[in-house]
Amino acid sequence: MKKVLVFIFVLALGFQSRVKADEGMWVPMFLKQLNIKDMQKQGFKLSAEDIYSINKASLKDAIIIFGGGCTGEIVSPEGLIFTNHHCGYGSIQKVSTIEHDYLSDGFWSKSKDEEIAIDGLTVKFMKSMSDVTAQMLKGISETTTESERAEILAKNEKALLDEATKGNHYQAIIRNFFAGNEFYMVVYEIFTDIRLVGTPPEAVGKFGADTDNWMWPRHTGDFSIFRVYTAPDGTPATYSKENVPMKSKWHLPISIKDTKPGDFAFIMGNPGSTQRYLTSYGIDLAINESNPTIVKIRTVKLDIMREFMDSDPKIRLQYASKFAGIANYWKYFQGQTKALKANKVADVKRQIEAEFQAWADADQTRKAKYGTVLADYQEAYKAIKEFTKSNVYFTEAVLRGSEMMPFAGRFAQLGTLLAQDTVDQVKVDAAIAKLRAGIANHFKDYNKELDQKLFAETMRLAYWGIASDKLPSTMTNHAKKFEGDFSAWADEMYSNSSFSSIEKVNALLDNPTADKINKDCAVKTWNNLFESYRALQPKAKPISEKLAKAERLYVAGLREKDPNKKYYPDANFTMRLTYGKIGGYRAADAVDYKFYTTTEGVLEKEDATNPEFVVPAKLKELILKKDFGQYANSKGEMPVGFLSDNDITGGNSGSPIMNAKGELIGLAFDGNWEAMSGDISFDKNLQKTINVDIRYVLFIIEKLGGAQNIINELTIVK
Repeated sequence: MKKVLVFIFVLALGFQSRVKADEGMWVPMFLKQLNIKDMQKQGFKLSAEDIYSINKASLKDAIIIFGGGCTGEIVSPEGLIFTNHHCGYGSIQKVSTIEHDYLSDGFWSKSKDEEIAIDGLTVKFMKSMSDVTAQMLKGISETTTESERAEILAKNEKALLDEATKGNHYQAIIRNFFAGNEFYMVVYEIFTDIRLVGTPPEAVGKFGADTDNWMWPRHTGDFSIFRVYTAPDGTPATYSKENVPMKSKWHLPISIKDTKPGDFAFIMGNPGSTQRYLTSYGIDLAINESNPTIVKIRTVKLDIMREFMDSDPKIRLQYASKFAGIANYWKYFQGQTKALKANKVADVKRQIEAEFQAWADADQTRKAKYGTVLADYQEAYKAIKEFTKSNVYFTEAVLRGSEMMPFAGRFAQLGTLLAQDTVDQVKVDAAIAKLRAGIANHFKDYNKELDQKLFAETMRLAYWGIASDKLPSTMTNHAKKFEGDFSAWADEMYSNSSFSSIEKVNALLDNPTADKINKDCAVKTWNNLFESYRALQPKAKPISEKLAKAERLYVAGLREKDPNKKYYPDANFTMRLTYGKIGGYRAADAVDYKFYTTTEGVLEKEDATNPEFVVPAKLKELILKKDFGQYANSKGEMPVGFLSDNDITGGNSGSPIMNAKGELIGLAFDGNWEAMSGDISFDKNLQKTINVDIRYVLFIIEKLGGAQNIINELTIVK
């Protein structure tokens, strides 16, 4: 699969020849069979067992799932974690207040006693991975229907997971690979006492914000630091003062040596989701239906949030993490649509499909098995199109619109319990206790006026966007009642519901009745909206089953068609490795990008009138004095970010990028704008990973943060 890479330095300009990117999100347990020889040929100095072993400590033991959707790495003998700033953002926001605004000001613990526990944050270490395909497919044949298949798989999965977790504290999951042709079990150890150690201010960790998101050149110090704590015996434990820093099985040494174009680099992490086997029919649907609808709805939501956040520092802090989460993929879907068109990805897929059909038709046995796969795809997507916009509006505008709606929905079970002829007070008390436990957290980051406007505008969007025959009755009734004035509906809702303020909710739970809950306007609205959404699912189920079977056969056929090709499965938030080289790229005619940025670019972008490009005074002083310490490169520059051609996606945020010796040289945090179609089709000429240089991370910790204690804990290779 690999191309011969030729590097020619154009010294006068500082550019290098454009290298072909290395495609593939490879499963670590198969590196020895599939990749290690190629990796070593490209310069890798370690063995496959150094990366993944279940018999001894290996590099995999330093790679974690951080929170619910990122990667992190262990960088010290005492469980110190590096990850991205945007991965730690929600946790940093959670412990921030107006008086101690760690998002704006940053935070640096000067001792372990100052580290801040983060409630609800977890990290997961992968213990092992095993092939359970045969066990999962037991009882399934070619004549098994899709519904029967799903039932058998669920039954087999439960049995396997029960056996894997019996008598231990591990968590096990089973993921399907290659569209359900293979299945693998992954066993994790989960730690719940995680503490904030350090974070730069937003002006560093989020420098460039939405303007620079997915863009190169980049000057963002996208990192934050946490620590894993355990019980004294090293086992996972909830927060306690008696807990101790983890004794790491493996931690990454950190290299501050210069890098150059052509240097081998690899990334290990947990990529979330790709669709590399998606057909042209799916791409056409994304371009014309789903992507623009998502962007339209999120634009309205972001505009409302921005309006209120700009008016009040308290609201800005409350909604900072929510806004960032919506904005990230708001821009992603715009870029993906543009890149899918510009890179003519549908045409590329159509060529692959034509070759597949010709191969299938050339043999009667293959024709019987694969001959109708593409026709089934086409038929399924034609039917899916009918539901696509309605589903997007339901998920983006209704289910993820205002926060009061799903919050009210949590109380529906209590309403049901209280409406029973014989009330089970034990269950009622348990339900009340559970609901009370979540109230303070909900209202901590909630603004009634903002949420009310969100409700009005998202309901308006949904009303005009959902097909008339799929509209919830509450939407049509209220549109008629208020003559299309959704602000009036919102005003009535938020004035009368018990779920619009913490005082009203607590009063409700002090004396709950079935009528108070079940007749509350928010609960009634949520129930109707949710039931309308659920009513669509049975109609879509046969289509989904047809599509699932077509996908499974298509992927199986592609692998059968080219048996000598090394195939990798789509990302599914399990550990993967991607390898390649450091280097820049040609973005367009006469647009050549150097492979790294420096702090000079930070000052060039500085704009004191734009909160996205403010440079802290102390950082500016350090840059102007060139007070970079040991972290400057051989030219005396302070590197900030660099490019590599590794294959990543969401979930890889915070992943370590390492050199040929397995030493940390940076943190992966983004892809590039020109290759935003990469989750669907990897472009060897354009695909790049944007990384924050580890030297910039260390410079910020030591020089800006003054946290020499953190530096002293690291293993630094000079």
